Amino acid sequence: MTKTISRRDFLKVGAAGAGALALGQMLPAPVAKAAKASGLLNEAGSGYISSMCEMCVWRCGLRAKVVEGRVVKLDGNPEHEHSRGNLCPRGQSGLMNTYDPDRVLTPLIRVGQRGEGKFRPASWDEALDLVASKMTEIKDKYGAEAMVFSSTHNLSQPLFENLLYAFGSPNYGTQRSLCFNAMIVANLMTYGMEEPGRIYDDKLKYILLTGRNLLEAISTSETHDLITAIDRGAKVVYLDPRYTKTASKATEWLPIKPGMDLAFHLALLNVIIGKRLYNRTFVDKNTIGFDELKKEVSKYTPDWAAPLTGIPAETITRIAHELAEAAPNVLVHNGWRTSNFINSFHTQRAISILNALMGNWGVTMVEAAGEESGTLGVPPQPAYPRVSALRLDGVPWKYPVVPFKIGVFQELRDNIVSGDPYQAHGWFISRQNPIMSIPDRAKTLEAFGKLDFIVTVDIIMNDTAWFSDVILPEASYLERYDPLLPVGNKVFIRQPVIEPQGEAKSAMWIYKQLGTKLGLGDFFQYEDEEDYLRQQLAPLGVSLEEVKAKGYAEAPETPHTGEVAELTWATPSGKIELYSDTLAKVGFSGVPIWDEPPQPAEGQFYLLTGKIATATQFGTQNNQLLHKYSEEPRLWMNAKTAADLGLATDDWVEVASEVGQIHTQLLATQAIRPDCVYMTPGYGHLSKGLKTAYGVGAADSAVHVTHTDPISGGQALSQTFVTVKKA
Repeated sequence: MTKTISRRDFLKVGAAGAGALALGQMLPAPVAKAAKASGLLNEAGSGYISSMCEMCVWRCGLRAKVVEGRVVKLDGNPEHEHSRGNLCPRGQSGLMNTYDPDRVLTPLIRVGQRGEGKFRPASWDEALDLVASKMTEIKDKYGAEAMVFSSTHNLSQPLFENLLYAFGSPNYGTQRSLCFNAMIVANLMTYGMEEPGRIYDDKLKYILLTGRNLLEAISTSETHDLITAIDRGAKVVYLDPRYTKTASKATEWLPIKPGMDLAFHLALLNVIIGKRLYNRTFVDKNTIGFDELKKEVSKYTPDWAAPLTGIPAETITRIAHELAEAAPNVLVHNGWRTSNFINSFHTQRAISILNALMGNWGVTMVEAAGEESGTLGVPPQPAYPRVSALRLDGVPWKYPVVPFKIGVFQELRDNIVSGDPYQAHGWFISRQNPIMSIPDRAKTLEAFGKLDFIVTVDIIMNDTAWFSDVILPEASYLERYDPLLPVGNKVFIRQPVIEPQGEAKSAMWIYKQLGTKLGLGDFFQYEDEEDYLRQQLAPLGVSLEEVKAKGYAEAPETPHTGEVAELTWATPSGKIELYSDTLAKVGFSGVPIWDEPPQPAEGQFYLLTGKIATATQFGTQNNQLLHKYSEEPRLWMNAKTAADLGLATDDWVEVASEVGQIHTQLLATQAIRPDCVYMTPGYGHLSKGLKTAYGVGAADSAVHVTHTDPISGGQALSQTFVTVKKA
């Protein structure tokens, strides 16, 4: 059904140049021509060509090393702020993703039952005609809102959104509610921006980091910044129930009880305000709501927080004083996930407010430059059709402060099952794997069973593709163009450095072709990928050929007038809102308050998950190089707890929650609290089309229970309680 690289062919290629050319592929002619013209490649076809990684969403700059016309290695681009000349293990393995023998290289149409894995190859015309006809049939019969669209954030997102909005559906699912909704919405309510920028310069003295294993996270440039700050002597206090690699490099590790991060930060606010340790000048000038905040946190003393958190009151008091003494050269890091409980929004609000009280704006926190495309041109297009249908995920009718583009993914899935407020009938999925990523996998499969039609765009047969009706093969990031990426005052290009394999196509091509077949061609006014990029570059006065050769173009910087602008924030008041009237008007507390989370019953454990350096969520477990260097996924359990239960390392255990159970092997370790267990996410694939990943480990999504923060819509992953027994 798919073209594959046989082991024999793989070994033949591997012998081409004493290992150096093991994964080499001839360069596309236009790329080679531009690179030679610019002097990046010599006459023999050797040198470096710039592009961008996509082994995660951080999008580091890369340079493809070329030897005699073949790409043999990927290195970090020193000109790109995200990579700074380095690539993480995932980025180093990118060639193996492109040359995965399980790649889907031709359109596939299901011929058996969903989940049987029976597909037949099809031409692009046949596959796109089928997708367009099914989508049109659903729209005509049930309305455009009966089609759900979802995608993980990527560079071709504007074109995905063109397809969604032009089709007329309000139902847009992203991965964000599974990861950092609490942080984003809290920052919006406090600062009026999703995430302020963080500065790790030589002034930074003190970092309080909550629940983010930054040394194995995807934001590799920030990982570098943190290690550099530690090398310079910055103190790092790290809160996490598990002893991670980040904990190993921290000055102080506090194994806090899950769900109690909020109590810890409320107690810090109590001390800092009660002892007048905050920056009064900054607070008086740049914030509103201090009196309301002071009144609320007066009851959250360190003595109150100590039994909840498992952290002594004197430790909490000491840290509050240390923060104040180091201010404004401090950073209270949002973390992204904290403890993944339904009270995490209030935790994030408390963290954002702590930074404001330290007066660190302009010192360690600034307005993020972001990756906006304001300096770039875009093809012309008509206005989108007006949409009046309610969204299935409850935004804004149930979640009034959650931004439209973020949404509440797990609620969207739940309402596909319930049919409330109406029944969805189709799902268009691009670069996403909801069967693996959304908690309660059985419920996601139930949602799939409610749908008439499912189409997936991806490079491999992931679990979601395995249960789809049509699979549209996308070219890998090393084989395609994507829209340009502004970073700071530079605009970077992702360009093909390898000839596309099989019939794989770029998302830009797929969305345009499908849009045309749906009668939406006016929303995709570009001839091909290069034409789109040329339209983007038009305001800069730079040719595409120049950008191909150099890897980026420099955008004009805004001239400085010499005047220092007043600090303002995009909140209703124009100030940092310690008390949010926006929250109060929709029935939520305007200041962070204590919201006690549920706790496991006797014999149950908190189920934790987290990132590792050799995997990106659910998309890289089939990568043969990363698989080679990854540890066998096992369930972490405190060594004493395991001994009390008669369990030992490598025992097979049954892990059960209210929604499912899995079998996995055990790792008895002192690196986790006695009331917690931990699973590495991204394993336990159902798809037999992933020959490397299939049968390896167990899926945390099979046992995770769906709990949603009522304010931010964030998924409370750690609010799942499990039992563990010998299997």
